[in-house]
Amino acid sequence: MTRLFLILAAALVPLTAQAGDAAAGKKRATACQTCHGMDGLSKLPEAPNLAGQVEPYLVKALTEYREGKRQNEIMNVVAKELTDADIANLAAYYGGIQIDVLPPG
Repeated sequence: MTRLFLILAAALVPLTAQAGDAAAGKKRATACQTCHGMDGLSKLPEAPNLAGQVEPYLVKALTEYREGKRQNEIMNVVAKELTDADIANLAAYYGGIQIDVLPPG
């Protein structure tokens, strides 16, 4: 059973996945700062925080926006211009930002 799980998990990992360059992602993130902030903390209530999100989630979300599988009026336009390398770099940058999560009160 464990072997089957490992085989299935390996099949779900994209073969084209690449490690991102956080420094290049930071440069590319200037286009994102109006809504998401350079620090990845959203300046607008309708835009999510990106700081501290895990890289695979960010890659998946940006890829889905680029391909039109995920819908957002602004993100579909912005993501259309992103290359796979841009997406990997942005994910590395925002995923690498350390945040502190504190319980309320």
